[in-house]
Amino acid sequence: MTAPDIQSDSFSVAHASGGDWQELTEACLLSLGKAAKGRNLGFVYVSDSLDEDLHLILKRLKEATRIHDWVGTIGFGICISGTEFFDMPAMAIMVGDVPQDSFCILPTIGPEDRDLPKDVLDWARTHNPVLGIVHADPRVPRLEKIFSRIEGQTHCFLVGGMTASRGAQDQIAGEVTDGGVSGILFGGVLGAVTGLTQGCSPIGPVHNVTRGRDNIVLALDGKPAFEVFKEDIGELLARDLSKINGYVHAAIPITGSDTADYLVRNLLGIYPEKGWVSIAEKVGVGDQVMFVRRDGATATADLKRMVADVKRRMDKPPRAAFYFSCIARGPNLFGTGSVELKTIAKILGDDVPLIGFFANGEISNNRLYGYTGVLSLIL
Repeated sequence: MTAPDIQSDSFSVAHASGGDWQELTEACLLSLGKAAKGRNLGFVYVSDSLDEDLHLILKRLKEATRIHDWVGTIGFGICISGTEFFDMPAMAIMVGDVPQDSFCILPTIGPEDRDLPKDVLDWARTHNPVLGIVHADPRVPRLEKIFSRIEGQTHCFLVGGMTASRGAQDQIAGEVTDGGVSGILFGGVLGAVTGLTQGCSPIGPVHNVTRGRDNIVLALDGKPAFEVFKEDIGELLARDLSKINGYVHAAIPITGSDTADYLVRNLLGIYPEKGWVSIAEKVGVGDQVMFVRRDGATATADLKRMVADVKRRMDKPPRAAFYFSCIARGPNLFGTGSVELKTIAKILGDDVPLIGFFANGEISNNRLYGYTGVLSLIL
């Protein structure tokens, strides 16, 4: 099954689902048709049932389109304008025409790479990059240090997601790669607008960690952490802690954020007899923690707020859009029917070429998020 092109002046997007890699690739190329002619940049996202075929897919796309520069990765699901395909064979491709010197492919940057390649640094110094779309290998430690290194050396705002696959964790950055962070940087000649939506809402105030060790919060505001946790979640949930699984999470407020931003982290364990709470983040005295709940109604309201805010900040119609959503969102949070992507299309416009994937962690600025959606526009 193929979809008709969605096009702007500079970008076109197509997708296909329900076949093997050859069928999906040829269907996407057929759908694009002449729209690929004269384009010089491509993006491709595939679901993880195609994880072993990325080399073959890239080779065929380069051969058929004559586009040399491709960027992409693998997700549990993919998304295009108004539609998502989750946990099934699917592919989305976007081809664009932008000035050749307005972008730079970012090859894989690993934990041991102290400096970016010289050609990337030289390009960044003369083209003032404003946005980087990057993909990260979830097997690699200290990813946020790599993000900070890239931002520090290019002054570029990074968005994207971690590859989500039950098999190979490959990325595409000109060629198939893995083992770090890779993607593309866009120069200042192109405008960009970015927004982030949370899938959770606070259920209590921000607390100060007064005793903590590694991932265990021992005391908050001078009281046993579990006692504070019970007060925040309320008597009903406190009586049956089995109901908090997947619903209540910890959150780490971001220092200095003017939007009350926070990083959501899973609860790893509750220890009523010891008064402890364990979370998926190392904590120590002086850190801050709050508790949040995750539900579809809250996430929908915040998604609408974010897209409307991004649209308000546009000073011209977008050429292309990129959306990176958590694997716990999509149908797992909003239900069937591509609710998340339809909501974006209704506000942003269903004629905007959009592409993206469901990630194993979302990237915004130099931080790794969870349960969020990150929307970026090229203007």
